[in-house]
Amino acid sequence: MTGLTINSTLSTEYQSDGLYRILALDGGGAKGFYTLGVLKEIEGMLKCPLYTRFDLIFGTSTGAIIASLIALGYEVDQIHDLYKKHVPSVMAARTAGRKTAALSKLTKDIFGSLTFEDVKTGIGIVATRWITERPMIFKGSVKQAHGRTGTFKAGFGVSMADAVQASCSAFPFFHRTVVTTVAGDKVELIDGGYCANNPTLYAIADAVAAQKRERKDIRVVNVGVGVYPEPPRGFKMRLAKKYVVSVQLLQKTLEINTQSMDQLREILFKDIATVRINDTFERPEMATDLMEHNLDKLNLLRQRGSESFASREEKLREFLM
Repeated sequence: MTGLTINSTLSTEYQSDGLYRILALDGGGAKGFYTLGVLKEIEGMLKCPLYTRFDLIFGTSTGAIIASLIALGYEVDQIHDLYKKHVPSVMAARTAGRKTAALSKLTKDIFGSLTFEDVKTGIGIVATRWITERPMIFKGSVKQAHGRTGTFKAGFGVSMADAVQASCSAFPFFHRTVVTTVAGDKVELIDGGYCANNPTLYAIADAVAAQKRERKDIRVVNVGVGVYPEPPRGFKMRLAKKYVVSVQLLQKTLEINTQSMDQLREILFKDIATVRINDTFERPEMATDLMEHNLDKLNLLRQRGSESFASREEKLREFLM
């Protein structure tokens, strides 16, 4: 088990209204602080733990950490405290080996021995198979299975810590993660952002294809990590030009993937009511990337997330209350 106690102070209860609500959280490394800013406002509006209002929560990479903790029952402030404690040390590590060790410590400290059978609502954690170049999505309920229900096992029998680490393993900055399924299969995985940095399509597919939900009854809230100018590079970073270019390429790859998935969602599921929160910030002081480890800058991202909520508050109330 984890060492963090869940002691909710949010107690509002909502009657079932027949709607099926999805929360989908993008990947983006340290920029997940923006996501937390948005979610804190949604939680404050609802006055209930988010898992009680969302029937299905999908996450990729940093979104996988947040999605898993919400599905386990944690409040946003608790998740924010964990991010402040762990994320800067992960992102500040200079080598892939050290980053991987710090990420492993994060997932083990937070999730302990918890499994996908411990979640309180539907969950989907996206990773990418290294060998076959296909997604591997860890789910908590047989209701989400697209066939092969007779052999379904929550999370393929993989611990939540290992699944989340796999979803966050942005190769080559992190080592690839090897997980062992309940069937004894060893699977080598990398960051879920390489196949679906925005996991909304996969979440909608679960609702429509696996759970046979009517499109008119589905409400989707998709939270990104924001879009920012590239940070200025100091003398030391200019010397490490290869590293800088690699970070830029990774970030560009994930952003292209994110935008492509959202365009497909608009084409394939334009009739499904969706709110996407992912604002663009152009002021120089907002310059950052997914490897940011300055807590002052990360706190600024969280504040921007809180502000992004405001322009969608009316629609979110309509969706969620």
